[in-house]
Amino acid sequence: MTAATLLRPRGLDDALRAARPQRVGTVTSAVGLGLTVAGLDAHVGEVLTVGADETPQTAVEVVATDASGVRCMPLGRLTGITAGTPVRSTGRPVLVPTGTGLFGRVLDGLGRPIDDRGPLDADAWVPLDHDTPNAMARTRIDTPVQLGVRVLDTLTTVGRGQRMGLFAGSGVGKSSLLSMIARGSDAAVTVIALVGERGREVREFLEDDLGADGLARSIVVVSTSDEPALMRLRAAFVATRIAESFRDAGQDVVLMMDSLTRVAMAQREIGLSVGEAPATRGYPPSTFSVLAGLLERAGTDRVGSVTGIYTVLVDGDDHNEPIADAARSILDGHVVLDRKLAVTGHFPSVDALGSISRVASKVTTPEQRATATALRKVMAARRAAQDLLDVGAYQRGTNPLVDAAVDHQDAIDGFLRQGMAEQVTAAGSWERLAGLVRTLGVGGGLV
Repeated sequence: MTAATLLRPRGLDDALRAARPQRVGTVTSAVGLGLTVAGLDAHVGEVLTVGADETPQTAVEVVATDASGVRCMPLGRLTGITAGTPVRSTGRPVLVPTGTGLFGRVLDGLGRPIDDRGPLDADAWVPLDHDTPNAMARTRIDTPVQLGVRVLDTLTTVGRGQRMGLFAGSGVGKSSLLSMIARGSDAAVTVIALVGERGREVREFLEDDLGADGLARSIVVVSTSDEPALMRLRAAFVATRIAESFRDAGQDVVLMMDSLTRVAMAQREIGLSVGEAPATRGYPPSTFSVLAGLLERAGTDRVGSVTGIYTVLVDGDDHNEPIADAARSILDGHVVLDRKLAVTGHFPSVDALGSISRVASKVTTPEQRATATALRKVMAARRAAQDLLDVGAYQRGTNPLVDAAVDHQDAIDGFLRQGMAEQVTAAGSWERLAGLVRTLGVGGGLV
């Protein structure tokens, strides 16, 4: 780039760009979920418009390219497009709105408002792509973040900048747990991505689960299950990009995504449509690299943090299926929601013994860890002896931990359960846990 170019006014650059002859490509095929376009030298990630000037135009994004042309996926409907339809390049990637004016707003997968509240009051529009924080530049996770859920704040404590997965089958309470976190978190900014949701459930989540107070300090990005795969995928990245913009300004953000599995399914559709070979359970290799790239963008940076809470819809309650296994290997911990607890009315249906936070030891005190461990020991002893208890073969006095679990089961369940509208603080949860462990009488001098 020459000095003259550097000193040239930006308005002149825009005028010269507008005066250049515009190249027009054409659609050569429309098969399945995508288009093939010839006659344009477009790059991956660029947005094109399909349609004649006098007709409604559809935006598409370039997802693959080779010598014969570029392969595109739609950001809208392809109805009416035929071979020979003109295609023009916008010369830019997808842009995302950012800023405090987005609080309380509901956006689609491209960052456009869908809540009938008028245009966005965005501070800036930034490119969708953003560099992942350098591994050596990330600050250490050493501060707990309050989620407002007793069992999570104490037995699976989450650190500021941690990435946590909520693993469960369908209908076990993942969305309800997310809404509790959105209302109870102490984060200044909450970004929520609803990817592949049923259209019926969006307003229910916003109005019933999240509520007016939760929405007021949240930014919600929605892409329903009937939208094109690229829109569903972009919704996840748009929400992440908005969270990153607040982190870059030094703020601590909670990013919640429901669900990571539907993001993977969207990428599977895209990958198969552009000719990738299917691998494990039909997922092409790109699916796993996209998941890693998405999850690694959360976390800490030199300033600020993005605490990621991602739901993972396990296929057939199989917690070792490919997406669950890949997510668990990348995330910094996992919370397991148990269907057996849900059907008995135990909510949140968190299996505390099956859940773990990999940074809990870095963000809790020795006394807190001792109390959490004491309760876990009692619960584990009860689970190990459950068969004997069910058939009446357990002899009282055999194991003091089992005796304590049986004698105080109601108190333990009362601690683990929490109503949707019940507001708690992390400090209050730790105090209640300490009192429960003293009641159990099994602290062993640890508390």
